Amino acid sequence: MNQMAPIRPSDGESADDLAAMLADMGQRARKAQRAVMLANPAQRSAALVSAASAIRHAADAILEANGRDLEDARANGQNAAYIDRLMLDRTRIEGVARAVEDIAALPDPVGKVLARFERPNGLLIERVATPLGVIAVIFESRPNVTADAGALCLKSGNAAVLRAGSDSLRTSLALANAIRAGIAAAGLPADAIQLVPVRDRDAVGHILAGLGGTIDVVVPRGGRSLVERVQADARVPVFAHLDGNCHVYVHASADLAMAKAVVLNAKLRRTGVCGSAETLLVDRQIAASHLKPIIGMLLDAGCAVRGDEAVLAADARVTPASEADWATEYLDAIIAVRVVDGPDEAIAHVERYGSHHTDAIITDDEAVAARFLAEVDSAIVIHNASTQFADGGEFGFGAEIGIATGRMHARGPVGVEQLCSFKYRVLGSGQIRP
Repeated sequence: MNQMAPIRPSDGESADDLAAMLADMGQRARKAQRAVMLANPAQRSAALVSAASAIRHAADAILEANGRDLEDARANGQNAAYIDRLMLDRTRIEGVARAVEDIAALPDPVGKVLARFERPNGLLIERVATPLGVIAVIFESRPNVTADAGALCLKSGNAAVLRAGSDSLRTSLALANAIRAGIAAAGLPADAIQLVPVRDRDAVGHILAGLGGTIDVVVPRGGRSLVERVQADARVPVFAHLDGNCHVYVHASADLAMAKAVVLNAKLRRTGVCGSAETLLVDRQIAASHLKPIIGMLLDAGCAVRGDEAVLAADARVTPASEADWATEYLDAIIAVRVVDGPDEAIAHVERYGSHHTDAIITDDEAVAARFLAEVDSAIVIHNASTQFADGGEFGFGAEIGIATGRMHARGPVGVEQLCSFKYRVLGSGQIRP
């Protein structure tokens, strides 16, 4: 069994002490990653099952830490959506543990043969999945990311260096310590999952610099300012999305009952997730029949509606939308609504104001749906379903480390397969090159 000491909060270090601590974390992560990579699939899965059990056993400590974080967040005036993202209860802790078990049960990606072909000279060439290495995940108020990110990294043969937001540090440390105890009890190194124990913002800069070459990729999960900083300053590759400005377009052939159900779920199921719809586009051809019922439903459910002139005319409770509203990720019970002249204008609006995250069309016209899915350049495009399906668990990935909206390597939910690169194995029988 591997022995480990729990990570404890440690604020107030000097700049030199902080740099030394983080450099040491990177070196330990690199060493641990090799052990995780060389472990067999059953060992990695067993370690995650053990981690899930440890999370359940540590529920009281996790809730105590979360209570203190919630007290501080409320004292600092954080809004309801923020509090919801931060809050854990016993049901959510059980959900975190089950998510780790779901990841444990996924097919192991390491060593998977992705392609195999033989050359005319008899060489057999295989493309084989390999771990990325040490993955740094910088996140804000969602403490469950500690478990999701750590488990996904370990399952895919990687090590994780996690940096939680200051508001969730106590909760994230409690979760990390439980997970580390679980994987150590199963015989894998606890240092495969480490969490930076300080609130000092300078820690982010050290991580982005690569911790002396020990960090292979950075994944930011948080607001626009965090992601923009990571993308601007990182000296290592980044999987990132700036925000989730997601759209639902209700086309002229949309069924009203379906449109109402999808829009309500897309906006209000959970307003604080990145797959929550932030803008609703309604085709002018059906505005007379569909607009008022849909926005009335949203308003009655407690959602503020900001709209253009046509939307303002449909309900006196609507407030005017500004230009900024079309590009805003509210993460709150607010939605911007615009009436558009057909698919051309809808697609143009999404391309101009969207964040290439998740966009949906509600229509019974298969040709229009096919065009929307082809022309909207987002990581996830959806026909006749809620944008809140933008989630690794809903994709069958067990969980996700984030939703990548770039165009390199990984796009959409980043699960265990996306946390692998590949190498080529070339098998010969003495061939030499002429």
